[in-house]
Amino acid sequence: MIKSMTGFGRGEANDEKRNVVCEIRAVNHRYCDISVRMPRRYSFVEEKIKQAVKEKIARGKLDVSVSVENTGAGDLTIQVNPDLACQYMENLALLRDKLGLADEGAITLEYVATLPDVLKTVPAVEDEEEITRTILAAVRAAVARLDEMRILEGEKLEDDLLSRGRTIKALVAEIETLAEDVPKTYAEKLRNRIRDLIGDAVEIPEDRIMLEAAVFADKCSIAEEITRLKSHMDHMEEIIAENGQPDGKRLDFLVQEMNREANTIGSKANDLEITGLMLKIKAEVEKIREQVQNVE
Repeated sequence: MIKSMTGFGRGEANDEKRNVVCEIRAVNHRYCDISVRMPRRYSFVEEKIKQAVKEKIARGKLDVSVSVENTGAGDLTIQVNPDLACQYMENLALLRDKLGLADEGAITLEYVATLPDVLKTVPAVEDEEEITRTILAAVRAAVARLDEMRILEGEKLEDDLLSRGRTIKALVAEIETLAEDVPKTYAEKLRNRIRDLIGDAVEIPEDRIMLEAAVFADKCSIAEEITRLKSHMDHMEEIIAENGQPDGKRLDFLVQEMNREANTIGSKANDLEITGLMLKIKAEVEKIREQVQNVE
């Protein structure tokens, strides 16, 4: 089973004092790169959020967004600054006397209470363990939804990779058949060329023809490369079929090896029909490489 690195998950949790919503967006990345956006007052939970994500996610770039809505009545407290209120009163009285204002313009309590920072609301002191539990519950729910999406995307990737693998195997089988006739074709071409040059006046030495064909066959042999390429295709199927989560990096490395063997076969084959088939194989390998970039 393989998993995609792309997906989205949303989770929500409530503890009667606050409602927490977590959203996670994931795209492909070489490593596990997690960034967390959340209110600063809850930043003490950030590392635990990353740990919770890593419990299920091994690779990818993940943007984690956490929002907290306080729903309890005791989430805010009011603070009074009496010293500041006294300074306001003293300075206002001084200003009143300087301007010669009448006493009926007396300063009221309601007016003083509206002055900056005399009364202000501040967040209540929260139970860090409680808020941590609630936030992590939302995060784990979001990770679970994300993982479900990644599994579904992974099934599509798996089907595509296996299908392309079967296509490559069929093309390799055609190449094997054609490769068997390459030395014979070369020997016949060599006979015809010698005949064109010297005619029928001199008997063509068959042993020399066969020797040249054998040297050519050895130089252009692609048997080892074909064997390795088929082995790589079998290995890809084995990785995909593993019960545990396969490593996308292993598949990425395997694709590099496939491409290397395909290039070698194309350069050694010395046959136009085989070259044409190798171009099709290289196109399929490139499509596999693109898909593997999304595998965790």
